[in-house]
Amino acid sequence: MSDFVNSFWSVYIAVIAAVGILGCLLLLVLTARKKVESAEDNTTGHVWDGDLRELNNPMPRWWMWLFVLTVVFSIFYLIAYPGLGSFSGQFKWSQVGAYEAEVQAAEQALEPMYARFTSMSTEEIAKDGAAMAIGANLFQNNCAQCHSSDARGGKSFPNLTDNDWLWGGTPDKIHETITNGRMGIMPPQAEAIGSQEDVRNLANYVLSLSGSPHDAAKAALGKDKFVVCSACHGADGKGNQALGAPNLTDDIWLHGWGEAAVMDMINNGKTNVMPPQAKENGGKLTPAQVNVLTAYVWSLSNKPDAAN
Repeated sequence: MSDFVNSFWSVYIAVIAAVGILGCLLLLVLTARKKVESAEDNTTGHVWDGDLRELNNPMPRWWMWLFVLTVVFSIFYLIAYPGLGSFSGQFKWSQVGAYEAEVQAAEQALEPMYARFTSMSTEEIAKDGAAMAIGANLFQNNCAQCHSSDARGGKSFPNLTDNDWLWGGTPDKIHETITNGRMGIMPPQAEAIGSQEDVRNLANYVLSLSGSPHDAAKAALGKDKFVVCSACHGADGKGNQALGAPNLTDDIWLHGWGEAAVMDMINNGKTNVMPPQAKENGGKLTPAQVNVLTAYVWSLSNKPDAAN
């Protein structure tokens, strides 16, 4: 009920619930008092198939009392649990509270399993077969939605197996990325570059840095314009991991390659966000789980020898 933006909807729901209960009680009373005229043979006069007659017997009392009990139960239920608008109930139960309690219980049950990894380095964890099995499950549940089940990513989602890292691929940097998330921002640069022909020339120069197919004449004209890009990508185009600026010389294109794709990046910029995964920052993973997942992700591009 906390999603309601004002008190009207809370009152609206409470009134509907109360009117529903009162309506059931009124229906019982009216039904109990209503007398239906019947023929001398105690039938209602309705006949089907020539000889099937509907008797006018009263409603069974056990059925009546069962109906009353359901109404009484609903009243006590709405007192104990949320259901009357914003009223949270005497037991203060909520879906969020129940979920958090279950998660906490699960984490406590898993603590012994993670305990032996706390004193191990990332490299040591990566060599432990049991730890890697846990890490694989963590990856599938928390990372595969963006980076794909094989960790090779896709357009705008980095490949984690090729040792090409925007923010650094050391264990500490991977741990930092998983814990805090990342936001990569490239602002639109078209106005700083000049005309669209200048943007086209620059795009060809960028392509030339990695030996990708390009127009050499246009690339030569666009070289001087690269000074706008060098602030982040470096004068040599090899990027800057402190800023998450990609290496433009390695022929790895996160957001698509080719003249049109590079021009689109220059003209419109790009914002890429990886949300934090650590519970302390709003994610789901405990510190122990972050450590194991860090080792698993690091192992994808470092391939340590696994041990049992």
